[in-house]
Amino acid sequence: MAGIAWETGVLVGLADAGVDLLGADLIVGTSAGSAVTAQVSSGLPLEDLFRRQVDPALQAREIPAEFDLPTYVTTIAGVIAGAEDALEMRRRVGAWAREVPTVPEKERQEAIASRLPSFDWPERPIAIVAVDAETGERRIFDPESGVDLVDAVAASCAVPGIWPPASIDGRRYVDGGAHSNENADLALGYDRVLIVSPMPAGSPVPPWGGGLGENVEALRHRGSTVTVIHPDEASLAAMGTNPLDPSVREAAAHAGRGQGRREADRTADGWRSAG
Repeated sequence: MAGIAWETGVLVGLADAGVDLLGADLIVGTSAGSAVTAQVSSGLPLEDLFRRQVDPALQAREIPAEFDLPTYVTTIAGVIAGAEDALEMRRRVGAWAREVPTVPEKERQEAIASRLPSFDWPERPIAIVAVDAETGERRIFDPESGVDLVDAVAASCAVPGIWPPASIDGRRYVDGGAHSNENADLALGYDRVLIVSPMPAGSPVPPWGGGLGENVEALRHRGSTVTVIHPDEASLAAMGTNPLDPSVREAAAHAGRGQGRREADRTADGWRSAG
């Protein structure tokens, strides 16, 4: 919830300052970013998307969830302890996610659907990232995948141990963050790349790899101009300690919008320098 609201606010704030990024050649979304990707590519104006975060009458019908990050990290560490490689770690996380009692999958899918202005894939390149809960392999959903958009977003947002894995064509999928928080490597080959990450700057690299720093280095090595926006101090305070709490949406969206305006010059310079 915090990530969706903050990312939406950042994009609106950038647009306020004349940096409109919706014409990007590719939008990649992981977890919270998958919902934002579906929303901003729906054709609904950014200002309307912002109101859907800050106006209680327009907000999605979300399911509150208790989430304590230190406890969650400790639990995941126990799940993957002894795994020989990153793929086995993700398989163990997927197996654990399939066993943990959660809300019914149908209830969760209804909540995901309430987030989306449209259930149709856009006629433009977007990529939504999830992880196969059995194989541990990354799966990329796009307009050509033949998968319903709501299902793709539900898969990418299926935080292991919190929400049920999403069922698609006989497979179960968990949050794309089980591969990488940003999956920025999917932008390799593009001249200009903006990464909006709700993770604090300097966050530890996940035990299975896929760290942002490594991805950014690879992008720049291939010649991309890369700009990264992390939550600043005000945004982190607004997002609170439970990123799954629906009550943080309004504050996180407003904080993101303010940060987007402040980041506009740096972001615009980065994009202009490559084009």
